[in-house]
Amino acid sequence: MMFFTIIISFLYFVAIALLIYGFTKIKNYDSIGLKPKTKFTIIVPFRNEAKNLPFLLDSFSRLNYPNDLFEVLLVDDESDDKFSLQTSKLKIQIINNNRVSNSPKKDAITTAIPLVKTDWIITTDADCTVPENWLLTLDNYIQTHNVTMIAGAVTYDCNTTFLHQFQQLDMASLQGATIGSFGIGQGFMCNGANLAYTKSLFTALNGFDGNDKIASGDDVFLLQKAINRAPNEVHYLKSKNTIVTTQPLNNWTALFHQRVRWASKTSSYQSSFGKTLATIVFGGSISWIIMFNILLITGKYKLIILLFLLSKMVIDSVLILQSNRFLNSRKTSYLLLSNILYPFFSVSVALYSLFGKYEWKGRQFTK
Repeated sequence: MMFFTIIISFLYFVAIALLIYGFTKIKNYDSIGLKPKTKFTIIVPFRNEAKNLPFLLDSFSRLNYPNDLFEVLLVDDESDDKFSLQTSKLKIQIINNNRVSNSPKKDAITTAIPLVKTDWIITTDADCTVPENWLLTLDNYIQTHNVTMIAGAVTYDCNTTFLHQFQQLDMASLQGATIGSFGIGQGFMCNGANLAYTKSLFTALNGFDGNDKIASGDDVFLLQKAINRAPNEVHYLKSKNTIVTTQPLNNWTALFHQRVRWASKTSSYQSSFGKTLATIVFGGSISWIIMFNILLITGKYKLIILLFLLSKMVIDSVLILQSNRFLNSRKTSYLLLSNILYPFFSVSVALYSLFGKYEWKGRQFTK
């Protein structure tokens, strides 16, 4: 048992150290000096988001970008609370989702694609807001790089409660892993709340064909298909100008179901690096739980176990704090408590995702 945990721990430390290194390799890009010329269509799938959509659309109206260079497609996925569009200076169209698969969000994007008249598509979520230089920075990056897909950062608008701070630290670890993996040339993950790609790429990849039976993954599976096709044309845009802000969940049950939904697609990754990393991280969490229990129950190997527990918490904290400084200017809270509880939470999520059901927007899904 001890030999197993030592081997897994070593692999875990190496993996996280690589991600920390990779994070530093992706340089910040904040250029907004070029004359804007890229035309965008922003696709927003939504279900029961009448309260959140006005905030998103208001952030669109404040964009530092010519109105004639972007339009918005809102895709209504059978909402119960009907959203009525008020008078707007923006080009906004609401269409109904055409459900044909097990994935409402993939169906929504696929429904919108034939209506897209621009070269570039951006997806985001209805409970988000975007910064004023979001499109301008994307445009400048597109003008100066040969890209067909661009992944961007997402953060939470948190209060000071432990539940919100726990989610922010978890998001920071995910974003750190995302940026770090791109930095070492092994990108495998992104967030559909801030993902841009060309319409021609989506068509060339046959959209979501091959993974439309999986409810989530409109972002990750498309990214991995794009990387397999043209890895040099898929970039991560590390810029404070393009960080999209979303809302944290307000109860632990909803958070658990959300993380189960995210974890349920891991076994279907095309990326061998992504699968390997997920296995190592899961093994690291299992090892941490085993060591923690040995320390509490028997007290054996006290010095070795304490060294292991502290080492894992330190290297995790380096990645989290590094990422959180980029995502969020606020002070980090509950880092120690989150580090102690997170292995139990993540292992529970991972195990449940193998066979359990989860709820999403008032619907039940299975893996």
